[in-house]
Amino acid sequence: MASITTKLLHHLAPFLFLLQLTGPVLASKIKSHAALKPQPPSTYIVHANHLAKPPHFATLEDWYHSIVAAHSPRPTNTSRILYTYDTVMQGFAVQLTGDEARRMSGTPGVAVVYEDEMFYLQTTRSPGFVGLDPKNGAWNETNFGDGVIIGFIDTGIWPESSSFSDNGLGPVRASWKGKCVDADDFNASLCNNKLVGAKAFRAGRAGSKICGGVPSPRDKDGHGTHVSSTAAGAEVPDAGLHMFSRGTAWGLAPKVRIAMYKACDIDGCSGADIIAAVDAAVKDGVDIISMSLGGQPRSFHSDAIAIASFGAERNGVFVVLAGGNAGPGASTVINTAPWMATVGAATVDRLFPANLTLGNGAVLAGQSLYAMQAKGTAMMPLVFSGSPGDWTPDTVMGKIVVCMDGATDAHGILLQNAGGAGIVGVDPREWSRDGTTAYAFTLPGLALSYTAGEKLRAYMASEPNPVGSFSFGCETVISKNRAPVVAGFSSRGPNQIVPELLKPDVVAPGVSILAAWSGDASVSGDFVDGRRTAYNIISGTSMACPHVAGIAALIKKKYPSWTPAMLRSALMTTAWTIDNRGRRIRDNGATADLNDGVRVATPLVAGAGYVHPDLALDPGLVYDAGKRDYVDFLCALNYTAEQLRLFVPDFVRCTRTLAGGPAGLNYPSFAVVFDNRTAIRTLTRTLTKVSEEAETYNVIVKTLKHVKVTVTPTTLVFKEPNESKSYSVEFRNEARGNRKTEWGFGHISWENENHRVRSPVACHWQN
Repeated sequence: MASITTKLLHHLAPFLFLLQLTGPVLASKIKSHAALKPQPPSTYIVHANHLAKPPHFATLEDWYHSIVAAHSPRPTNTSRILYTYDTVMQGFAVQLTGDEARRMSGTPGVAVVYEDEMFYLQTTRSPGFVGLDPKNGAWNETNFGDGVIIGFIDTGIWPESSSFSDNGLGPVRASWKGKCVDADDFNASLCNNKLVGAKAFRAGRAGSKICGGVPSPRDKDGHGTHVSSTAAGAEVPDAGLHMFSRGTAWGLAPKVRIAMYKACDIDGCSGADIIAAVDAAVKDGVDIISMSLGGQPRSFHSDAIAIASFGAERNGVFVVLAGGNAGPGASTVINTAPWMATVGAATVDRLFPANLTLGNGAVLAGQSLYAMQAKGTAMMPLVFSGSPGDWTPDTVMGKIVVCMDGATDAHGILLQNAGGAGIVGVDPREWSRDGTTAYAFTLPGLALSYTAGEKLRAYMASEPNPVGSFSFGCETVISKNRAPVVAGFSSRGPNQIVPELLKPDVVAPGVSILAAWSGDASVSGDFVDGRRTAYNIISGTSMACPHVAGIAALIKKKYPSWTPAMLRSALMTTAWTIDNRGRRIRDNGATADLNDGVRVATPLVAGAGYVHPDLALDPGLVYDAGKRDYVDFLCALNYTAEQLRLFVPDFVRCTRTLAGGPAGLNYPSFAVVFDNRTAIRTLTRTLTKVSEEAETYNVIVKTLKHVKVTVTPTTLVFKEPNESKSYSVEFRNEARGNRKTEWGFGHISWENENHRVRSPVACHWQN
């Protein structure tokens, strides 16, 4: 019941203030339509001022019952209050007639009474959690991104999915050059005004044999279908995985068109195929490219993705890439070039709770998508896993196997086949349950965080015959957990290639995301798994990347002439740094230096913060950059002329010096490196006004320990459209002694009554 209540409130919240203003109108409407005969009751929502509760009522619920009894005295054997609300609003839902609702609306302490209506739940949860609503805000302002085209470089697409329906969409724009290509298992007629392009590239993969046939864009893996529907899936009622997250699914930009360029399969992606796919996408005329892929960090001139994405940027295409899943270790972030948007993964306010009760009575809270409800299984022996190759009936029959390095649903299938009774996977990278990934186990199983896993380890070490019991509610719980938190698996900075450039840029929903799935792929992705599903729940920065692509499409719809750098700036400078509890976003990574479980997500972990589409549509000011700026940046890295020609074929020589070196790029963040030779670093940035009215901004500096920050000037006055103003920042090192392993963090923000343009700052001391 709690999850239903919070879901209803999430969708009702945008309307509560409006209804408070129109309460008298509502009451008048109820009165003027008073029935001439007995009215059947309907569900009404009563918004109450909890501070007005008379003192003789012990609880709010007692008060609510008295209100109902006074104004709706019909006898009943059960309470007619359906839900009571005490978190995001105060009040209750109840069955009333129209006359009863009219009378109740005048009760002291009752703010408003209104008849309920159906609100469709967003089962990916992420559109709603980042603030998107069908009735107002970014979706309404941009017509859901209608007409913008995102190209996905991925494993292909399952065109039959309802997420790719073109109901309500007009024809694709006349300038579009893409198409869908027939293959043995893919008919181009499956494409429509939603799926406007589908091509495949496989020649670069080792051992590939085309054998005269056309490579197929059909998705055999599920990944490409998932990410494309995450970004731009159509509205689909009653979507979900089993009973989990059931409701209406949306992409971040539901009317955006999709073009799939298959360059990957279950074994990975060839750099040659990626470049070919990006090349085709740019020629076809996509507005945005989303690539949830990457390899080891390497110099940009030897990175196929960096080279291909630079070419896309030169042609005005915004490129979004996943930041990698190698966290929580430092310097693990990938796809770190400044001309791409690099995305880390964070949570939404949703959990799939399940518990493991130990023989000593301790209850360990985890997550699971196991589809059999149980209040408590029988106590069974607990054993550590060993190697899956050692799972035989002699070793695991009737036992719960504990995997301290994590366990997926594919592991569970292997264990079930060997006679195991249950499985527990401990995720050593996630400090708390909030960031753990839930799996659709086929036998009783759940995932625990590092902290819960350590309690389990201690119990098993202290008890000669440890036992445990599972509890599965098979429920989806919303708004009860602190969110967002940055997932422990999300790769972190500092940037290995260019320490003077902060990466990732932003974080977005990437934990347990529901989206469309391939009919040729199993739920677990393992070939031994015979289960099939239309929608699946998976995690990774692969899932975070298309969230940003979808939001970028909304911005592109509103500002079609903006450069990719302007789009990225709008996303970064408006990002959230505060969670749903009003506190700074946490880092959920479990690392050796984390003792108390409370650590703020620094810019090395969260970049500029958690994306916020409504704010990104009105950033006020943006940091712009283009080909010339990026060439200067590469020159500051001392790239040779030959290396630079990989990015700009007609390049001759470096002709300008970038003041401040690579850190001097006009980027929406700052990374400053101090060494023993330089105590002062001065960087310059240029802001361009994109708001309609003249505005004055004042600077706010969140100071860094051991660094004096001086911004000149402290006020920027913008009068003309698209006017640009520059400012300089002096960073003075006031630290003493050797601080080579330390980082310090702050921010620089230009603010007025309408806008806040925030840039994260990181400073590093090294020899």
